[in-house]
Amino acid sequence: MVMTDHYCRSIVRKLQGVAQLVLLTPHTPVTTAVEAVLPGLALLPHRVTVHGMDLGPLVTAEVPDLMVVDTTADLVIGHATLRALAALELGCPVLAVLDDTGLGLVDPQWPAADVVSSAASPSEVAARVRLLLGRPRAATGPIGVADVLVDEESWTVRAGGVPLDLTFKEFELLRYLVQHPGRVVTRDVLLDEVWGLDYYGGTRTVDVHIRRLRAKLGPEREPLIGTIRGVGYRFDGPRRTER
Repeated sequence: MVMTDHYCRSIVRKLQGVAQLVLLTPHTPVTTAVEAVLPGLALLPHRVTVHGMDLGPLVTAEVPDLMVVDTTADLVIGHATLRALAALELGCPVLAVLDDTGLGLVDPQWPAADVVSSAASPSEVAARVRLLLGRPRAATGPIGVADVLVDEESWTVRAGGVPLDLTFKEFELLRYLVQHPGRVVTRDVLLDEVWGLDYYGGTRTVDVHIRRLRAKLGPEREPLIGTIRGVGYRFDGPRRTER
């Protein structure tokens, strides 16, 4: 059996029992960033990737299990980063790291799933991370891009008001794309999000399902799912939310 990159990555994550975390921080060098920003995080078994405060690289990267944002160096920039992350709607929880000054300014409007003190004990950090990783996604109402509407509660899709007859995987694939309009999503990310970590096939199945989706959407909507050569796909169009 040919071992694909996706399959190998999935097996390693299952065996290690680790989650993928991303830390956004201006701290340099990156090799010491985790220990400097949130020492308790460095003691956890999870894999932490460090990025600067620029969100650009996150647009095409695999969505992590948890995003950690450092606001201790500059509270204004940190808060702006949190707001930008909320606008991206990546679908993962966000943990904000604050110092004592920042903690005194937190209110219910802060765009983060939780906050933690940079001086928090390892046990507190572990508990907060564990709770965030285990938190189910909030239920959402129907969402749509252009005239394509996906209703998660009724598991239906309408294009121009006309119901589409989709398979389960076609529905899951279209739902993920519609949830991230304008964002380039790699084939590996789609495999992880739609087929799951247990799937050991190749990315060819993504291409096949995309082709079927385009056919069911019809020729007038086929351009909504754009192909980014060598990378993946992007669903284009104005987003709208139905209530």
